[in-house]
Amino acid sequence: MQTMPAHAAHHDDREIETLDDFDATVSARGTLAGFRVQAVDLTDRTRELLATDTAGAIFLGCPMRDDAAAKVRADGAMVFPPVPNLPFDPYRGLLYSPDELFAGLDKGYEKTLDARAYAWFQQTKADGDIFASMLRSIHDDAVSDALDELLRGTRVVGVMGGHAMARGTEAYAGAARLGRELTRSGLTVATGGGPGAMEAANLGAYAAPYDDEMLAEALQLLAKAPKFTPSITDWAAAAFEVRAHWPKGGTSVGIPTWFYGHEPPNPFASHIAKYFANATREDGLLARSNAGIVFLPGAAGTVQEIFDNATPNYYESRGEPTPMVLVDRAHWTERLPTWPLLTALARERSMESRIALVDRIEEAPAALKRLGG
Repeated sequence: MQTMPAHAAHHDDREIETLDDFDATVSARGTLAGFRVQAVDLTDRTRELLATDTAGAIFLGCPMRDDAAAKVRADGAMVFPPVPNLPFDPYRGLLYSPDELFAGLDKGYEKTLDARAYAWFQQTKADGDIFASMLRSIHDDAVSDALDELLRGTRVVGVMGGHAMARGTEAYAGAARLGRELTRSGLTVATGGGPGAMEAANLGAYAAPYDDEMLAEALQLLAKAPKFTPSITDWAAAAFEVRAHWPKGGTSVGIPTWFYGHEPPNPFASHIAKYFANATREDGLLARSNAGIVFLPGAAGTVQEIFDNATPNYYESRGEPTPMVLVDRAHWTERLPTWPLLTALARERSMESRIALVDRIEEAPAALKRLGG
């Protein structure tokens, strides 16, 4: 089973994203010249900052004492100070974890970082404030950077599908088994990070190190809160109960957005790349699914994703077309007849051999493998 590469091994050599990175760099290199330090609290590193060359360095949202800040500026470093009174850190160096986004859930979902960031977004969006929109853009760029670092060298398979799929249904269980099988085959599962089909696939990845009994029990526990309405608090609490019972879950990625703020992120993705801009999020999710995408039954959002993914495959603008597997023949040929249009687009192009329609979710992994060659 694929594990995510160790963080420090694969980020840009000049980026420092943790205090450990900072200490290691200062002791090994003896200089911070030209480095980028992202959202690291340096208030207890004044001695090191005063004694180390920081020419050309950039400090993004790093708290530091006044004398240290004055000295690094005199060296010619650029200091972007932390932004006060924000519920999130726009300069963050790493992706979110479920524990970070849902911290404070015991006092109710509205107290969590996730809910507070959404409330801030709603308020500032209405104001049309240039400063707020700049902070959102910086945040989303930092998230993309962290996502690229995390996924470098991994084979990523996207699993798309609607948020309406309820826990406790056979469809949800099937999507969970799919996520588990893909993870066990060495792929990194990436979803839109929300509830429903997305959560089920992230749950399956989480369940990959465990046996069938664990998944069956987890599905039962989750069925107590089938949907994120009426209570996101109860819905999320059920997921954290599963995580507490089986704490060593497999890794996967969720890529949600505050644009759909009524829809919380699911707690089963080990790494959450949450964006303010939905367009950036959609494109990022599809572009990073280099091992193909499985499309489970969904509505408008999933239809949009199918054609957002088909377009670069049609023009080969990202290189060779990647596999696309649509699940549920009746859904994609009758209810929402997407498949006929997709096959018409693909005709006599190289993407023709990279698309498949299967009846049952159990057939998806084999179809993905076949199309991927």
